[in-house]
Amino acid sequence: MIKRSFLLSAVIVPAVMAFAQQYGGMWIPTEVNEKEMKEMGMKISAKQIFDPSKPSIKDAVVQFNGGCTAEIISPQGLLLTNHHCGYGQIQKHSTVQNDYLADGFWANNPNAELPNPGVTVDFISDIKEVTDQVLGGTLLTEGTAAENLINKNIEDVKASFKLEPWQKVVIKPMYYGNKYYAFIIETYKDVRLVGAPPSSIGKFGSDTDNWVWPRHTGDFSLFRIYADKNNKPAEYSKDNVPYQPKYFLPVSIKDKQENDFTFVFGFPGRTTEYLPSIAVEQIMNQIDPAMISVREVALKTLDEKMRADQQTKIKYASKYASIANYWKKWIGEVEGLKKSNAVQKKEAYEKKLMDQNKAIIPTISELNRLYSQQALYAVNRAYYTEIIRNAETLALANHFSNYIENYEEGKMDEATLANFKKRISAIYKDFDPELDAQVTAKVLALYANKTRVKFLPTGFDQYKDANANLSKIEEMSKNSVITGRGTFNGTTAAADIDKVFQNPTTLIQQLKKDPLMILFQSLKDVYSEKVEGYYAAYQKHIDIAQKKFMAQQMETDKDRKFFPDANSTLRVTYGKVAGSNPRDAVYYGYQTHLAGVMEKYVPKDYEFDVPKKLIDLYNTKDYGVYKDKTGDVPVNFTATNHTTGGNSGSPALDANGNLIGLNFDRQWEGTMSDINYDPKFSRNIMVDTKYILFIIEKYADAKWLLNEMKIVK
Repeated sequence: MIKRSFLLSAVIVPAVMAFAQQYGGMWIPTEVNEKEMKEMGMKISAKQIFDPSKPSIKDAVVQFNGGCTAEIISPQGLLLTNHHCGYGQIQKHSTVQNDYLADGFWANNPNAELPNPGVTVDFISDIKEVTDQVLGGTLLTEGTAAENLINKNIEDVKASFKLEPWQKVVIKPMYYGNKYYAFIIETYKDVRLVGAPPSSIGKFGSDTDNWVWPRHTGDFSLFRIYADKNNKPAEYSKDNVPYQPKYFLPVSIKDKQENDFTFVFGFPGRTTEYLPSIAVEQIMNQIDPAMISVREVALKTLDEKMRADQQTKIKYASKYASIANYWKKWIGEVEGLKKSNAVQKKEAYEKKLMDQNKAIIPTISELNRLYSQQALYAVNRAYYTEIIRNAETLALANHFSNYIENYEEGKMDEATLANFKKRISAIYKDFDPELDAQVTAKVLALYANKTRVKFLPTGFDQYKDANANLSKIEEMSKNSVITGRGTFNGTTAAADIDKVFQNPTTLIQQLKKDPLMILFQSLKDVYSEKVEGYYAAYQKHIDIAQKKFMAQQMETDKDRKFFPDANSTLRVTYGKVAGSNPRDAVYYGYQTHLAGVMEKYVPKDYEFDVPKKLIDLYNTKDYGVYKDKTGDVPVNFTATNHTTGGNSGSPALDANGNLIGLNFDRQWEGTMSDINYDPKFSRNIMVDTKYILFIIEKYADAKWLLNEMKIVK
C-alpha cells in the first residue's frame, strides 16, 4: 500500500457555503447566463467571450483531435492541452533511445517541434440557431416520417451555408431535439508537439489519484498549430509557418483566493441533467451497480496477477487503468447521487411542475411506465455490454462474429477489413490468454448468476461456478484461433494477422466450429433476440416522451434559465474557486502545493515517483516568481465549474478572461454532476498556471516558450 499524507491548504473551506449557482450549466456561448456570471464576479462581457464578427476568447479555444479541448497561449499558435490528451502523440514519438513518456520532451526551437500526422484542431467560427428551418413542416408528422423530414431539412440547411474549402457546418440537436444549432467549423491539420513533462509529472498519481482530491498532477503538454503562408489550414509541410491566431489567452500567475470567479470554456462530451426521477433512480440503484460489479471482478483478477508478476504489471498497466477509470467514476456517481438526494430533488421538481401545468402529469406517467417496463432489458444490457468489454476473450469473439456477419453480407471491403485487423491486433499486442481465461471464467459466472433465465442460452446454468468455468475456458482457449493460440493457415492471428485472413471462406468455417465462438454466439444470439430489440424499442418511445417533457419544463418553469445538455459542442461553464466538505468532518482546501508532491513521493513507484530535478528544485526552493503567499508553488486547485469528459484541456479563466488553470479532472464525490449538478459536492480539478510555467522555465529550461506568452503578474 502507498502511504500518503494529505494536508489541507492554508485556507479551510467553511462547513456551510452560500452558493450562487443552482443548476450548474454548460452554456452555448451565444446564450450564456451573463447576468448570473456578472453577479458572481465576471468583469468582461459575453461578447468578449464569443463574438463572430471580431476577435474574442472563442478564437483561442479549439477541440483537440476530436475529443479534448486546447487553447492558444501565444501569437505564434502555441497550444496548451492536457498531458493525457497528448499522450498518444507523445507515445508515438517515443523510442527506447528517446522515451519521451518517461523523460519528457522539450523542443529547444521551432525546428525541433515534432509533426503528428492525422492530428487536427477545430475552431468554431460561428454558431447559428436553425430550429425553425430544421423543424419546419414537422408539426403534423411523427415517427419515421418526421425523422426523415428533419434529416432532409438538416441537409438543406447545411447546403445553404457558403463555406470556405477548409470549413464545414455541423448541425446538432439541443434540448432533446426541441432546438437545433449550426456550428461553423474550421479545421487545421498541421499540429506539432512542442513540449511535455515526464509522466512522473504529467501523470503523477496515475490510477490511485484518478478522480481524487487532493491532487498533485502536472497534467499538461504543449503543441503548436501551423498554417500555410497565408495563415490558412494546410496539410503538413516543412514550408508551413506558425499559425497567427485572431486571439490568444494571456496567462495569469496571480495568487488565487477562495470565492474567486472562474469560468471554463471547452467541448464537454455528454450530460443528462433533465432526466426524470425514475431514470436517475435506475442509474443509481441498478445500471451503475451492474457495471461496477463486472469491472470489480475484472480488476481484482488482473490485480492479483499484476502484483505477483512485474511483466504482467507492465503489459496490463494501460488496460487496468482504462477499466478502473469509469469503475471509479461510477462508484463516485452513485455515492454523489445518494448524498445530493438527487432522486428526491427530481421528484419534488416534477411535483412542482405538475402543480403548475397539468399537461405534464400524463408525460411523467408515460415516462414512469416506459422506464419501468424497460428496466429488465436495461439492466441486462448493462451486464452484457460490460462482460463483452472487459473480458478480452469475449471481445475478440465479438469482433470475429462481426467479421463473419459482414463478410457473409458482402460488407467486408478492404477498408472495413483493415479496420477490423487493426482493432484485434491492438488486443493481441498485450494479451495474456491464460490470465484473460480467468477473467472470462469469472465474468461468465457473474452473468449466469445475475441474469434472468429467459435472457440466457439454454443450459447456461453450467457456467454459474467460476472455478469450474476456468477449466472449460482454458480447454476451449488452447486451440482457438480467436485467442491467438490456435493456428490457421500455418500461423496464429497474434503472430501474422494478414496471413490468417488470406482465405476467409475456410477461416469462417473453422471459426464456426470454434468452441469459444459457439459459446459467445449463443450469448449474442439470445441477447439480440430477447434484449436488444426490446430495449431499443422502449428507448425510442422514451426519447419521444423526454423531448416532450423537456419542452414542457421550459414552457412551465419561467423562473429557471435552461441550458442544453453537453454533446461535444463548444460550451461555457462557470463557478468559484472553492474547497469542499464531501463527508462529515472532512474538509478539503482548494489548493495543493509542491510540498504535497513530495509528501506522496515513493521512489521508483510507477505512480508516485518524482524526477530528481524536481526534487532538487524543491530542496533548494528555487521557485522564482511562481511561489504564492505560502512560499510554495501551487500545483492544482478546485472550483465549482460544471465539467465533464471532453473538458479535459479546457482553459480555466478568471474574471478578466486571463488563463489561470488547465482543467483535467473532477473530484470523485461530485462525479454525479453529469446527471445532477450540486455545487456543494461538484468540483472540477485544474492545473495551476503557476505550476505549468514553473515546470516550463525551471524544470525544462524552456524559457524561450515563456517569451512568446503574455504573462499577467
